[in-house]
Amino acid sequence: MNLPQTDMPLFNRLRFVLVETSLPGNIGAAARAMKTMGFVEMVLVNPRDAGFARSDEAIAFASGAQDVLENARLVTSIEEALQGVHFAAAVSARLREYSPPIVSPREAAATACALDAPVALVFGNERFGLPNEIVEKCNALINIPANPDYSSLNLAQAIQVLAYECRLAAIGDAPRETNIGFQGEPASAEQVEGMYAHLEQALVKIDFLDPHNPKKLMPRLKRLFSRTQLETEEVNILRGIARQILDRRNES
Repeated sequence: MNLPQTDMPLFNRLRFVLVETSLPGNIGAAARAMKTMGFVEMVLVNPRDAGFARSDEAIAFASGAQDVLENARLVTSIEEALQGVHFAAAVSARLREYSPPIVSPREAAATACALDAPVALVFGNERFGLPNEIVEKCNALINIPANPDYSSLNLAQAIQVLAYECRLAAIGDAPRETNIGFQGEPASAEQVEGMYAHLEQALVKIDFLDPHNPKKLMPRLKRLFSRTQLETEEVNILRGIARQILDRRNES
């Protein structure tokens, strides 16, 4: 397959196509599901309410993703929705006798990520799903593995599952960025060994450690602390505790 080389990340070339969506609230929730995973291109084929972007219900369910709503494109046919797309996958809980290859969300996401060209995920009406003629226009049928006794996801939930899998495929093994929690300077081996010596003195002083019969207490404590990746400030705190123990015992 000869595909145009777009050099665009998946976030800029993945299209979420919603076919004959009935409720503005579901469109709003779908926009939120997309935006939380970094996707912004929504195309609606003949939604029941063409003014969904101004609907109070849609805006409420979008919860901050109004830009996705406002920039959504309305079309009148699936052909128009898929124009320029080189891989389209229909999402359905209902398997068909005649359908394109059935794939999992993860397989579809990997394919979409590997193709350097516009791709689309197609979602059906809340009550009736996708008609066979639209499924047959797609390259794959995505079936989300779910409880066989209750396998029906609502529209926004299905979009969230697919958007999540596509995000994972797009970012690969990139490390997560986080500003949560204090991250101090790692303690040096010399600092940690000094802490162990100081702590051992304190434990002997309070008769918790018998220097003549130490058994495995200090090796076990060292193994415990080695799993924590101690920081300089934490070593200083522990040494401060040991110092207080020794000072109080010397005073008594």
